Amino acid sequence: MPKKQVTLADIANVCGTSSVTVSKALSGKDGVGDELRDKIRETAKTMGYIPRMGRQSDVIGNIGVIIPDEFITSIGTFYWMLFNKIVERLKRDNLSCIQENIGEEEQRTLSVPNILANDRISGLISLGQLSPGYVKMLTKYTDNIVLLDYHLPEMDLDSVISNGFSGGYKLTSHLIGNGHREIGFIGNRLATSSIFDRYMGYMRAMLEHGLEVNDEWILDDRRKDNNNFGIIEYPEKLPSAFVCNCDEIAYTVVKDLKNLGYSVPDDISVVGYDNYVFSQMSEPPITTIEVDTQKMADKAVQLLIERICGVRSTHEMLTVNGELIIKDSVKNISYA
Repeated sequence: MPKKQVTLADIANVCGTSSVTVSKALSGKDGVGDELRDKIRETAKTMGYIPRMGRQSDVIGNIGVIIPDEFITSIGTFYWMLFNKIVERLKRDNLSCIQENIGEEEQRTLSVPNILANDRISGLISLGQLSPGYVKMLTKYTDNIVLLDYHLPEMDLDSVISNGFSGGYKLTSHLIGNGHREIGFIGNRLATSSIFDRYMGYMRAMLEHGLEVNDEWILDDRRKDNNNFGIIEYPEKLPSAFVCNCDEIAYTVVKDLKNLGYSVPDDISVVGYDNYVFSQMSEPPITTIEVDTQKMADKAVQLLIERICGVRSTHEMLTVNGELIIKDSVKNISYA
C-alpha cells in the first residue's frame, strides 16, 4: 500500500499552528516568526512533505465566503446562485470553500467572523454589501479580500461588480426607444453600490434625452441600512414605466400594480435586473439585464488567488457587462 502523502494540515497539527501559517512559512511569505518558520520547515522535511505541483490547494488552503443574512432570505435569491458559481470555480482549482452568514447584530458590533477568528482560511470573498465599518474591521485580520457585487470607493480593495451603470442606461434607453417619457426608478439608491450604479445609468439616459426626472417617481424598496424589502409607497399619479433595481422588486411591482387595477404592460411597463428566477416567474415575463454570474465568480476567485500567491500588488475593480434581455413587460407606446 502506498504511503499516505503528508499534507499541510499534518504539519500544522505537529507544529500546533494552522495550515495557512504552514503555507506561508513554506512559501517564504511574511507573517510568520523566524523561530516558527524554522520549526515548520524542519518538521516538513522530517515528515517527508513533498509539494504537489499544479494543485493550488496545497499553497492556498481554504477560501472563505461571507454573506449578510438579508441577502439570502430565500434559497431562490440571486446571491445563492452567485455563491454556487463561486463553489464551482473553486472546485475546478481543487480548492475548498467555507461559508458563513453575517447577521445585522454582528455588523453593528463588529464581531469577527468565526472563519477569520479561528484562522481557518487564507482568503475571503465578501458577497453582498457589508457596511464600510465592518469591511474595515475585516481588513485588520486579512489582506486577502475581494468584494463581490459591490465596491467601496473609500477603501483600496479588490472588487468585482456587474456593470450596473451600463445596465441601468440600457434599460432606460430601451423604454425611451419604445416611446416612454415618464419613467420612474424603484430602489433605495443608498442601500448598496449596485443600486446606486443602476440609478446613475437611469439618470444618464433620462438626461441625455432631455427628459424630466420626477422625484415622486423615485421610490424606495428597502431601508437604507438593510436589504430587507419593505412596502413600496406609490404616488397617486404614476409614470408610464418603471426601472426596477432587480428582478425580485420588478416581480413585486408587477403584482402591486395589478392589485391597484393596472395592467402590465398595457398601462405601465416594468423592467428589472439580473435575468433570474423572478423575471421568469412573472406574468408577463420581465425585460431585464442578464448578469454573467459565472464570469463574476471566476474573476473574484482569480483575483483572490493572485492576491494570496503574492502575484498582485495593486488593487482592481473589475466590471462585468450585462446583456439586455427583451421579454413581454414593455409596451411600445410610440404610436399610442
